[in-house]
Amino acid sequence: MKKSRGRTGRKRRRKCLQSFVDGVNCSHKLEYIKLKKWLKDRGFEDSNLRPAQFWDTGRGLMTTKALQAGDLVISLPVKCLLTTGTVLSSCLGEYIVKWKPPVSPLIALCTFLIAEKHAGEKSLWKPYLDVLPKTYTCPVCLDHDVVSLLPEPLRKKAQEQRATVHELYVSSKAFFSSLQPLFAENTGTIFNYSALEWAWCTINTRTIYMKHSQRECFSLEPDVYALAPYLDLLNHSPNVQVKAAFNEQTRSYEIWTNSQCKKYEEVFICYGPHDNQRLLLEYGFVAMNNPHSCVYVTSDMLLKYFPPLDKQRNAKISILKDHDFLENLTFGWDGPSWRLLTALKLLSLGADEFTFWRRTLLGDVISARNEQQTLTITAKICRFLIEETQHVLLQISQLKRNKENLKNHLALVEALHLEDLKILQKSAEIICNLNMATT
Repeated sequence: MKKSRGRTGRKRRRKCLQSFVDGVNCSHKLEYIKLKKWLKDRGFEDSNLRPAQFWDTGRGLMTTKALQAGDLVISLPVKCLLTTGTVLSSCLGEYIVKWKPPVSPLIALCTFLIAEKHAGEKSLWKPYLDVLPKTYTCPVCLDHDVVSLLPEPLRKKAQEQRATVHELYVSSKAFFSSLQPLFAENTGTIFNYSALEWAWCTINTRTIYMKHSQRECFSLEPDVYALAPYLDLLNHSPNVQVKAAFNEQTRSYEIWTNSQCKKYEEVFICYGPHDNQRLLLEYGFVAMNNPHSCVYVTSDMLLKYFPPLDKQRNAKISILKDHDFLENLTFGWDGPSWRLLTALKLLSLGADEFTFWRRTLLGDVISARNEQQTLTITAKICRFLIEETQHVLLQISQLKRNKENLKNHLALVEALHLEDLKILQKSAEIICNLNMATT
């Protein structure tokens, strides 16, 4: 009997230990106690989800009971959601309605977040604001030295993102000034660039899609944002499926799972079939072993491997451009994409084969020589990208030693490149096998 009790005790301890290995329950922390009370006052009924800290994903939600496909994960009443309706019913409403030209729904929400954060203890949304991240890792927040280490297509998008937020700030300055009667302090110090950057990142990384009817007091940009306290603690996994939508009957935003989840495990949702460059750009993180991840080949890199003296070169580039074959050329876990191979096949057409370009775009085999040259150049591009990625990883490891303050940001970019390297090495293997099969 004693033995059996000891075994049960060990089992229980092991189970308890296991739950701590998966994630450490954080629901005892004051900010979460306050948030749950605040949500309860607004009609949210406690679910089986608990805030927890996970070693691989950071902060998230764990389930206290096993979930089956078809189970309701969370149901958040409309009173808990922060939308443009919330903003209009606040003291900012009359200023937004009066302002011409109308502000965008995005700026209305940014303004509300900044104003409420500034209000501190007086804010009705304080329990939610207290659990929001203080800083973000979207490219717009990254140091210039870190951005320069991103893969070229992402670097370009990161610069565009920065320009968008800067333009948003400059174009909203006059509107921010109009709010001066609401504040004792100068609006210029409250609504500064870093405050807008924080609010923009909060909305860009955390809002759920929820369509609202067009209001005259807003510009014509779609009003599709809603901030969802507590629900927004759910992390992304590319390997789960969920159904998420606003339920008009229950007047709640609901998430239903199509996947299973064990007791005490982290509950995930899926933001969409995004590759890692998109995840980093929009949400500020990278998903390891992401099945949607790929490495992009720029058109400049593509053309580098073809002789500039080819008389049909300009015509070939023109055809690729007209048929949208100079964008989204990638290497993935399953090797070079069909689009990349097709673009390379067309560029590899001999002078006597050029008339068959339409057949090439349809995927037809033109000649053994064309197939072989395509694979040879694909292998060269892949090898070049591997060497380039390894070089950047070396730069990152040196910077990590010298720039302590950038360590977290550098680790994020390093994770992206390490994933890229795995994809490229897998692609190199696949190309090698294809080469052997055709020779």
